[in-house]
Amino acid sequence: MDTTLADNPLLQEWTGPLALPPFAALDDEHFEPALTHAMALHLAEVDAIAANTDEPTFENTCVAFDRCGAILGVVGRVFGNLCSAETSPDLQAVERAMAPRLAAHHASISLHAGVFARIDSLHRRIDSLGLAPVEERLLQRQHLDFVRGGAMLSGEARVRVGALAEELATLQTQFAQNVLADETGWHLELPTEADRAGLPEWLLAAARGAARDAGLADGAHIITLSRSLIVPFLETSTRRDLRETAFAVWMARGENGGRSDNRQLITDILIRRRELASLHGYANFAEFQTDDMMAKSPGAVAHLLHAVWAPARAAALAEQEQLGELARRDGNTDFQAWDWRYYAEAMRSATFDLHDDEVKPYFSLDRVLEAAFDCAGRLFGIRFTERPDIATYHPDVRIFEVRGGDDQVVGVFLSDNFARPTKRSGAWMSSYRMRADYLLGDQALPVIANHNNFAKAEIGPTLLSIEDGRTLFHEFGHGLHGLLSTSPFHRLAGTNVLRDFVELPSQLYEHWLLEPEVLRRHARHVETGETIPDELVDRVRRAAQFNQGFATVEYTSCALLDLALHQESDPAAIDISEFERSQLAELGMPPAVIMRHRLPHFLHLFSSSSYASGYYVYLWAEVLDADAHDAFIEAGDPFDAPTAARLREFIYSSGNTIEPGEAYRAFRGRDPGIEPLLRGRGLLV
Repeated sequence: MDTTLADNPLLQEWTGPLALPPFAALDDEHFEPALTHAMALHLAEVDAIAANTDEPTFENTCVAFDRCGAILGVVGRVFGNLCSAETSPDLQAVERAMAPRLAAHHASISLHAGVFARIDSLHRRIDSLGLAPVEERLLQRQHLDFVRGGAMLSGEARVRVGALAEELATLQTQFAQNVLADETGWHLELPTEADRAGLPEWLLAAARGAARDAGLADGAHIITLSRSLIVPFLETSTRRDLRETAFAVWMARGENGGRSDNRQLITDILIRRRELASLHGYANFAEFQTDDMMAKSPGAVAHLLHAVWAPARAAALAEQEQLGELARRDGNTDFQAWDWRYYAEAMRSATFDLHDDEVKPYFSLDRVLEAAFDCAGRLFGIRFTERPDIATYHPDVRIFEVRGGDDQVVGVFLSDNFARPTKRSGAWMSSYRMRADYLLGDQALPVIANHNNFAKAEIGPTLLSIEDGRTLFHEFGHGLHGLLSTSPFHRLAGTNVLRDFVELPSQLYEHWLLEPEVLRRHARHVETGETIPDELVDRVRRAAQFNQGFATVEYTSCALLDLALHQESDPAAIDISEFERSQLAELGMPPAVIMRHRLPHFLHLFSSSSYASGYYVYLWAEVLDADAHDAFIEAGDPFDAPTAARLREFIYSSGNTIEPGEAYRAFRGRDPGIEPLLRGRGLLV
């Protein structure tokens, strides 16, 4: 290692507390040389496996390959996390430069003939190797990874697969950066009291905070395109003209013309994805993607989506009529999409006598986070201890040690909750290290991060809506999936599961937020400390199914368009805006409902391929999570110990060591049914 690399903090031994990355020592200029060096090390390790003259064995081939690339893994995860959570123009430049190089590197590993020959040799005689079930699972997954990476292709097709990976990485990185540019490049100023009419005090405080972050004068108020600001603005602002302006800009992200317009990028991505699927022998990309998911085919996905679409659409049309009538009584005879949230909130408040200003004081961020920790302790026997002495990449990020029943540290949890201009929108879980990472040996602690985009309170504690609380519990469920992993192999650890199974642990965990026991213990008024009244809890729970037609249609339309788009035979001929319009018309989309994510800013689909042809997975997992939660209802205790033990063993800890359908049946004793999902959304007829 040359002197420059030796001084690079990414490549030095991380000797700080909990062996966390040395965030304070990192500069943007450290990443490119560190990643370049780590890629070279990874390739040398893979070459060494292929050059081994000994007969292939599970240990010298499968285990050795699973251990390869440990340094690239941890350096790459620091890089990826900071690109998403604390970026800068310089870091974005590094990201644009490195994305195709990293993709080309990983493609070269997937196409490595020498290693694949050894794995293929073992796979052909898998039944005679005497492997344990988890070892057999690793061999199967590694072999399939190579096959899906193009290892069985030859000639020009083999070369083209590698080139496509590089091209897609470049396009997808640009797509994500364009969306961030549109999100951070606009805000709505509210200079007068009339402009701020109807906004609750907590939102006004958040708007002042956003203005300060934007460098505006003290006392200024702005609404940005962060969901934590624009959604409550659309729900509460009495200024219909401003709601229309803000909604139009929010919906037009990625479709504004100029450098940040994503429509041509989408076409370019779709062309390459279809070519990739064709090289692998599939009719379209949707078939290629779903073949390695629980669904197994686009037809199975479509069957589920349409089973939900019909009752959801009927409910949404009924809701639209009700809200339209409310708007007409208010003098608004032209009910539109930018009116929906405003009148839905008005109707919810009137129907259930429920107001955010009444509910939110019982759901401070600290209390909700404590509730998530407490539920994890009662279910799984772990506890969280904050470490404010450890520096992170941003002052708002909090670090917690995770300890098991024997009081030993079993993991590290980073909680990053607030929106800021340097952070992408949405909410997500990520990892800096998984338990099976080999850089620190077998005792490596998993380091898991949750990222949310809540509006930070100007003064005092940040208060969350019920939806914010669900988001926190959802991402924490993903976090537990990583923290509780017991897989001995990196490829099978934590969230490295099939895409339509990965949302089960997260969505299932949401159910505990509103459990009466949890509310009595943690939902305490931020000023008085009083427990949330039972009568208020009852109103919150009764309101849970309100507006579910809208919510379900808003989501399911996205999943249906995703599936249709990735089955198109000629992506080059598609006009993205017209495709979206015509598909929604064919579905009979209620006129006043807009997709939750319009195609030009649909990060799930086009910032990577992970959720492409896979946005349906949230609904697929909801079938599982609604049915799984019924197991605790049937047990009569939301913390029933035997049920929780099975949940930990087969859902949260097993990772990909067990086929997901088999894992679910081991937990539940049978396959899931769709009825609990429809009942939970109030759509069961």
